[in-house]
Amino acid sequence: MSDSEQKGLSRRQFISAAGSALGVAAAGAYVFNQMDFNKPPISNDTPMPPSTFSVKHMESDVLVIGSGMAGLFAAVKAHDAGAKVTMVSKGRLGSSGLTPFAKGIFSYDKNTSNMSIDQFVAKVTESAIQTNNPVFTRQLAEHSKARVEELKEWGFFDSPLYNESFSRPINERGIPLHQRIMITHLIKENGRVVGASGFSLDKPNLIHFKAKTVVLCSGSGGFKPSGFPVCDLTHDGTIMAYKIGAKVTGKEWNDGHPGSAKNSGSSYDNWHGQVEEKPSITGADIHHDLGVDINYQAYKIGPPITMGPPMGPPGKNSQQQAQMAQAKGGPFVPAAFRQRSAPPPPQKEGGILALFSGKKPGGGPPPGMGGEQVGGSSAGMAIHKSEGLTPINEAGLSTIPGLYAAGDALGSHMSGGIYAQIGSSLAGSAVQGAIAGEAAAQASKKISSVAISSSRLRDIEQEIFAPLKRKRGYSPAWVTQVLQGIMIPNFVLYIKKERLLQAALAYVEELKEHHVPMLIANDLHKLRLAHETENMIITAEMKLKASIMRKESRCSHYRLDYPKIDDKNWQAWINIYQDEKGEMAFEKQPFGTWASAT
Repeated sequence: MSDSEQKGLSRRQFISAAGSALGVAAAGAYVFNQMDFNKPPISNDTPMPPSTFSVKHMESDVLVIGSGMAGLFAAVKAHDAGAKVTMVSKGRLGSSGLTPFAKGIFSYDKNTSNMSIDQFVAKVTESAIQTNNPVFTRQLAEHSKARVEELKEWGFFDSPLYNESFSRPINERGIPLHQRIMITHLIKENGRVVGASGFSLDKPNLIHFKAKTVVLCSGSGGFKPSGFPVCDLTHDGTIMAYKIGAKVTGKEWNDGHPGSAKNSGSSYDNWHGQVEEKPSITGADIHHDLGVDINYQAYKIGPPITMGPPMGPPGKNSQQQAQMAQAKGGPFVPAAFRQRSAPPPPQKEGGILALFSGKKPGGGPPPGMGGEQVGGSSAGMAIHKSEGLTPINEAGLSTIPGLYAAGDALGSHMSGGIYAQIGSSLAGSAVQGAIAGEAAAQASKKISSVAISSSRLRDIEQEIFAPLKRKRGYSPAWVTQVLQGIMIPNFVLYIKKERLLQAALAYVEELKEHHVPMLIANDLHKLRLAHETENMIITAEMKLKASIMRKESRCSHYRLDYPKIDDKNWQAWINIYQDEKGEMAFEKQPFGTWASAT
């Protein structure tokens, strides 16, 4: 039961009351220009009945799901630890998800760095306002150099394209690689994970993978926003794990990478380097990036830039500065720059105008702040490493025995709810993938065999094929557009307040309860879209409910109705899980502690 229903307000009444508010969101969302809300459900004359599919079975010790940086190292290290490894990916090795767009990789060298590891961890913790898990922050610094050295051996820094360098260690070890396979289900038997199931995107094959342990390296996701390259990332791994009982964390944080519809690939990595450039190594340098700064400005005085010239500093008596000064409550000072006792005046370096003026606290212009970028184009994606499966140890083991996660699929809170270290995304994925892969291999040696009941496999097959078998329903593309119109508006996803979060939640719950059971498909591509759409809708519900629950502002989570940090009540991460009735449930996990596996 939702919060609104518990307060005596039905969902139908809530939708009616909130209609005008969400109507504004709909009018402001670009996707609605392409839509017809009066379009009825469509017929599904499927040319691909389930009977045309062949069913295959594969078995290994360790199954690695995902083929980005985390998946690469998980597979390599699991193999080197003596396990029989299988790698499966929805995309192509090193060429899908966010991996190909990241060009900076962090490498900490204690012999040359201007700070110790202890100092590095302390500075990240300060930047993240204690939201980071220092175990994973330290892990990044301690292991990054070794991972970078291995990448050098494989030729990673020789080309802007990663497939060839990633293929070298995989081919040398003879690790089976299955590409363009949409994994839809993780399989749990007798309380532990025993494999996964999915289908080919190229031919009618359904595949069941049996494994003693699984390493989830499937990345994070978003709402397929225009102008940002996350259209094949839809939180698939997170939602699959949630459905079998895993705890999920970090859903209230929001990434703020800018981007452009004109050149979305390059725009992503204006923060780290252009896509066509070869990757490079970054050192220890703490930043406070990807919060809500640009989004707050857009909310208060309009977008900072719209396909125009590079943004410069507002003049001393500029209209922009005057508007900011007159904003209710005074100019916003983002939490990452905030001094607890006395926030700095906005015109000084360290306030929100530090970003508007093209300067960061460390000096120099923030990458990606000029040209055609707009704030929040990564809508629906959390800060790197802060959203995903809740770990119960430093190896990335989830609350499900045998199920590990790494990279953006693991809610390690390596940098907390802010992006504190340029290059840490790739490096963190490499480090966590290697550690999780080796741990999974060692764990698999203690398991003699696994079994999956035939009835469970039949149930999974029916769930995979369901959109193909429906005679009438909604196309996943249409439902996705509706979801985008609800979630992408700046004043829902980034600048949050209770009334609009509750209104958006009413619509999202309607999509989950009514539209997901009516998603249809008549080919493999639409079948993929149907499963991705369901994953995005569940993610949206999680993000809204977690945002409602955290009644404070911290890092990349900003509540207009709770604009201050609340250390008394919110020195905690939020975990999401299914209760005994299968309902979405929430808990606080105090900062610096491990999650309970129960």
